[in-house]
Amino acid sequence: MKQMMTVGTVLALVAAQAMASEDIADKYPQSELYDKPVEVIPHVWSAIGATAPPTYENAGHNNNLSFVVTGDGVIVVNGGASVRLAAALHDEIKAVTDQAVKLVINENGQGHAVLGNSYWVDQGVDILAHTDAIAEVEAHGDQILMGMQGYNKDRAEGTRIAVPNLSFDDRYDITMGDVTLEVLHLGPAHGPGDTQVWIPQWGVMIAGDIAFHERMPPIFADTCTSCWIETWETAFEPLNPTYVIPGHGHPTNLAQVRHYTRDYLVDLREKIGAHIEEGGDLASAFYVDQEKWRNLDTFEELATRNAGRVFEEMEFE
Repeated sequence: MKQMMTVGTVLALVAAQAMASEDIADKYPQSELYDKPVEVIPHVWSAIGATAPPTYENAGHNNNLSFVVTGDGVIVVNGGASVRLAAALHDEIKAVTDQAVKLVINENGQGHAVLGNSYWVDQGVDILAHTDAIAEVEAHGDQILMGMQGYNKDRAEGTRIAVPNLSFDDRYDITMGDVTLEVLHLGPAHGPGDTQVWIPQWGVMIAGDIAFHERMPPIFADTCTSCWIETWETAFEPLNPTYVIPGHGHPTNLAQVRHYTRDYLVDLREKIGAHIEEGGDLASAFYVDQEKWRNLDTFEELATRNAGRVFEEMEFE
């Protein structure tokens, strides 16, 4: 039976976001998926992953695996963290529609976006990714795979690296069935090859890792936070989506992801900037005040690390 999230349901999830916890047990134990896909709006589905680091218990399903039923085929966003996870998602797709999966889009070059690609390739499905995400897979695919094998153990069996066979730089438009999707790279944000899937006719943005709201945004060593803020303000927010499916966490609205992504980055940069002005060093930068963000999942894992990385970024700005 199909499940559909009404606008009211989406907003209720937004209101409850502060209650999200990485300690929640697997919500769908009969499947490799952490949770069963829900229909966010008609024709757009997402299997919402755990807002926690990848573990054996969540099978690496700690991001959102989405799909769009177009009327002439299915487009999947994210290959999944393993072959088994991709196959589990495919089982759910086949329970919803008899339309074939015709394209998989990777939202970046991280393991939970790309390691399931080999399953889809074996089904004869094309894989699309940004050129920078492809470069990430080509350069680091073996390490990404080994990292997944380390936590996923037997659940990693059969997974191999499959580099996407289709690429784009700034934009890739797809018209399939009754819908046109704009596959976008709006600019530097969370990591190399960040990709957004925008469906303007339905007002829905499958945002990927440019947008967070239930878990703390991770800042990588090569993340440019000032660039992320600029991309947000000049390219992402002007699209003004009604619905946002972030890379992690429940579907929500623009105001929520603005607060927990753009506002978080601005706040952290202000705190680190003041710390630098006062002559503070890296060792003490780890402990700038981030208490207002403590409600976010993965705060304990990421807050001090994020502060250190922003200090290193801003020290010579």
